[in-house]
Amino acid sequence: MSLSAQRPHRSASRIDTTAYYKLSEVQVTAPTGVGRIKQTGYNALTIDTKLMQNTTKTLADALRMAPGLKLREAGGVGGETNIMLDGMDAKYVKVFIDGIPQEGVGSAYRLSNIPAGMADRIEVYKGVVPVEFGTDAMGGVINIVTRRRPFRWYADASYSFGSFNTHRSTVRAGQQLKNGWSYDLSFYQNFSDNDYKVKTFVTQFLDNGFEQTDRNKIETVRRFHGQYHNEAVTGAVGLTGRSWADRLLFNMTYSHEYQQIQNGVRQEIVYGQKHRKGTVLTPRLSYSKRHFLLRGLQMDADLSYSHNISYNVDTAAYKYNWYGERRPTGSPGEQGYQNTESATDIWTARIAAKYHWARRHLLTLNYSWNHFNRKNRSYLANTSRITDYTIPKKTAKNIVGLSYHYTPSRLWNVVVFGKYYGERVEGPVSLNEDGIGGYVSQRMSSDALGYGTALSIFPLRGLQTKLSYEKAYRLPTITELFGDDDLESGRATLKPESSHNYNISLSYDLSLGRQAIHAEATGILRDTRNFIRRTIESVSGTYYGAFENHGRVRTMGYTLTLRYTPAQWLTLGGTYNDISAKDRERSLSATSGQSSLHYNVRMPNMPYRYGTADVTVRWVGLGAAANTLTLTYNLNYQHEFPLYWENIGSADSKKRVPTQTAHDVALAYNIGARYNFSLECNNITNEDLYDNFSIQKPGRAIYAKVRVFVGK
Repeated sequence: MSLSAQRPHRSASRIDTTAYYKLSEVQVTAPTGVGRIKQTGYNALTIDTKLMQNTTKTLADALRMAPGLKLREAGGVGGETNIMLDGMDAKYVKVFIDGIPQEGVGSAYRLSNIPAGMADRIEVYKGVVPVEFGTDAMGGVINIVTRRRPFRWYADASYSFGSFNTHRSTVRAGQQLKNGWSYDLSFYQNFSDNDYKVKTFVTQFLDNGFEQTDRNKIETVRRFHGQYHNEAVTGAVGLTGRSWADRLLFNMTYSHEYQQIQNGVRQEIVYGQKHRKGTVLTPRLSYSKRHFLLRGLQMDADLSYSHNISYNVDTAAYKYNWYGERRPTGSPGEQGYQNTESATDIWTARIAAKYHWARRHLLTLNYSWNHFNRKNRSYLANTSRITDYTIPKKTAKNIVGLSYHYTPSRLWNVVVFGKYYGERVEGPVSLNEDGIGGYVSQRMSSDALGYGTALSIFPLRGLQTKLSYEKAYRLPTITELFGDDDLESGRATLKPESSHNYNISLSYDLSLGRQAIHAEATGILRDTRNFIRRTIESVSGTYYGAFENHGRVRTMGYTLTLRYTPAQWLTLGGTYNDISAKDRERSLSATSGQSSLHYNVRMPNMPYRYGTADVTVRWVGLGAAANTLTLTYNLNYQHEFPLYWENIGSADSKKRVPTQTAHDVALAYNIGARYNFSLECNNITNEDLYDNFSIQKPGRAIYAKVRVFVGK
């Protein structure tokens, strides 16, 4: 993992404040280096985050406007953020930073925490994923690219302040020496009280010791236990231009995080002292060499280690209500009595070779290895029944990919590939029928072979058709296998999911002088088997999440994109997405054989219809020739969706996430290349916004930012 601060683009002072995604000329960087894959059949796009350096936006914010992408956030700053991509939820989408997978490295590195300006761009692969990433992502890959062309020296600092006592700051500096050595230092922090108002019913504590709850009386209350802060610092030292290495880079990243937990999975469940905290230390070494041993062979290698220590603390013997009042309960634990430490060690290694033995032929071989080891310790006298803290949890993943890219002409090209997936799991497995308690250590293994192809055709000038298919596999996640050391129990015996993934897209680009039009339509189909379903199990009145292999799910839909630049000072566009995942399993469970009541019904608690629109106006030369004023408007639309199966129960009583529309505006003024000021207002109409049922997002919020850059 690398979050090293690299130098900003020289034209950063005149940049736009909205995320601009390049769909017609996609510059995609696989972990093995920069390659122009616009011509290939992979459904990919890039988001140029330099366009957001002068705003308070995060990398998650930069993704919002991309076609097919949907962010589901819980709470304000530091809240959990799940990324949906073409109808596939977060467990199917893998996140990388400079080609290094981020699974298990800690929540401090959520995309919603990292400032957008810390990266050069974001690459998004939808559906079929190139073998260079060495991953089991069935839904796609998001790769954060931080490497940039350096200035000789630079210093870059920013600070923002806004609603709910939110503070964000970044400091970056670096230098490129004449002898090929370079160094970079970067720091960023986020802090917020997250004390925004929410609407909910309130449990009242009566003087006689009883409680009274009127669920029909909805009140507006302020959050009082949602403070969050995290800090991260990165140092990088690199050497370039040697006969034995084009690039050798060493990174070291350290982060700290603290989060108060205000509520449970439902907003009506309120806490007053439950919290979590943690630290992550990650060193990384990267090597790259063109013409390695023979001409046309490029070699890339990465080795990283992550040490993550986290604590979950829930020991208070009180019950709180939304007024902030409390009363003793006589037993510790607001949700589930715990004071646990999790120490996680993750080793990741990757070796990739690309061989151009002729102009039209490219052969790529990639090997990725990931080893995960978590040890838990409870500071309580009696450990929880949900796990055995004395048994370590281990996984080892090996993924090998081989691809061949043939380009006979400019009119068409094709990629064919194969992948091997191997996973070894060792951890606690319950011998009891209910799957709780009685744990012993067991070892399991699974292997699979995948394959696919991607075809690109240019039938007319400006018109491109892409077709791709993959027989893909997804290995169970760490949480699915071993839980989260809180209220997810996990199941170490899970089998991998398999899927047939189909993608088709048609895009058209037209330039008429200073005018430009881009239009694209994409269709997707995912037929998933051995679907891993989350269930709820109750132990002594406490509910725990569990997982099981059952069923078949079919995801199908389309995305539409239109962008128009009528003049240099104006850009507008939007996306529309309609993608549904439906249950295709005829039986209710894998053992009973009972017919399912929701066969061919849309999966619950999943957004399926949403869209975006944006308009950007620029005034170049305002006040001076080098100054630019930029005004941006963004709209996000989400259609309602049900919490449970939509065909069961009365329509009047169904729990739903409502239809909603959010409006954001941003004003930025750049004075030359040095000083930048911005003022933003999110949710300007103060709508009640929800990504997850009953968990309300912040209302209207105003932020101001100042940024200063010097360098040459």
